[in-house]
Amino acid sequence: MVNGGRRVRDDEGSAVRLLALSDGVFAIAMTLLALDISLPDGLDSDGFAQALRDVMPKVWAYALSLLVIAAFWRGHYQLFQHVRDVDGTVIRLVLLSLGLVALMPFPTTLLAEYGDLPQSVAIYSGAVAAMGTTQLALTLVLWKRPWLGRAAMPDPIVRNDVADLASTVLVFAAAVPLAFVSPTGAKLWWAVLIPVRTVTGKRGKRLRAAAQRDSP
Repeated sequence: MVNGGRRVRDDEGSAVRLLALSDGVFAIAMTLLALDISLPDGLDSDGFAQALRDVMPKVWAYALSLLVIAAFWRGHYQLFQHVRDVDGTVIRLVLLSLGLVALMPFPTTLLAEYGDLPQSVAIYSGAVAAMGTTQLALTLVLWKRPWLGRAAMPDPIVRNDVADLASTVLVFAAAVPLAFVSPTGAKLWWAVLIPVRTVTGKRGKRLRAAAQRDSP
């Protein structure tokens, strides 16, 4: 098959099936996050109160990872709105990204049960940084392969998305060594992303709205 003067192998081609696989993996990963949240049966009032306190770290870790995975899913979906065909490089990057997403329940459990240990915080930070790096690479690859898209990805939108992903990678990557100095400090450092992603998110909405208005 030839697309825009570039040959796409017959075993590659449409992005529809790849996006369907991605949605399934994201949904399963989100579901698995909640499996560890439970209370024992037959508790009295004192035991229930204690069990509820004990399970709260799992609820917090679940909420955090749900936000992380949902943010990556949203970015993945927005990225593939511009994609019609895929090639081998795109497929490999997507599969690597999905493998990292599917792995997220493990570092989430570590964070929930051993959140005061530097190794747990470092592993969690590294896992999120790896997901961000893979999605950043995928964004850049698709940007440089316009023949795979329904239309060229607008440069301002891509630059904003790259800045958004790069900030995520940098913050979580920096948290890996920081975790061995102070696990609590590393977790607080993650909050740096809140104002950063608020700015890039609002800018991205404006740019996408402008692109839709300008499209024929």
